Amino acid sequence: MKFKLIASAVLVAGLSAGCMETANMGGLMDSGSKLMQAYNLSDQEVIDLSNQACAQMDQENRVAGKNSKYNQRLQRIVRPLAKDLNGQTPEFKVYLTDDVNAWAMANGCIRVYTGLMDKMNDDELRGVIGHEMGHVELGHSKRAMQTAYTLSAARDAVGASGSAAAVALSSSQLGDLTEALLNAQFSQSQETAADDYSFELLTERKLNTQGLVTAFQKLAELGGGESSIMSSHPGSNERAARMQAKIDAAK
Repeated sequence: MKFKLIASAVLVAGLSAGCMETANMGGLMDSGSKLMQAYNLSDQEVIDLSNQACAQMDQENRVAGKNSKYNQRLQRIVRPLAKDLNGQTPEFKVYLTDDVNAWAMANGCIRVYTGLMDKMNDDELRGVIGHEMGHVELGHSKRAMQTAYTLSAARDAVGASGSAAAVALSSSQLGDLTEALLNAQFSQSQETAADDYSFELLTERKLNTQGLVTAFQKLAELGGGESSIMSSHPGSNERAARMQAKIDAAK
């Protein structure tokens, strides 16, 4: 059903533009085939692509060393959150940059920026990291990779062999894929589900959930309710209020 909808959308777009030539129709069908291939990426193919994308990101950024105060703080913060996510063991590292950001990939690669760590206390960071863990556990990161794949040149390289697990992408292909992945926006329902996951994880581990509220409040102050770290739909202030309501209801 998903492929039928995708293929129909591609064909309708072509017809509305008046693209009736045989060559153009062939191109449209090829696009539909590539979209189907992207959404049919196996779990292993998604993990393999995530491994490659994460490795390139680590090469292109300054990663905090083992003895760095930032790394030591991060490892202490995440220790009580430790668990496998969708069958993947999370790996936490710090990027030395003033950007206020954090992200996760489907392989459990989770990266936190020093700009974020400098602005948030431990409880707030746990709330944000729990949110990123939620995206992995709930399958959002897998779908984000599938979407990024449809938008990148990587699909052409993989399409030649038929298996992402068998392809070592070039640096430019990886860069294209990674940019599309990190720029991907989660839906409102996905963001809400990840918020709830973080709240439930913190509650289960008997950790302070108030940090979720103040983390969203800080994000709202930083960007007028918007931040690159999390989608602004719903807005950060709204999400803070929702988390506060959950805390109050649990008392």
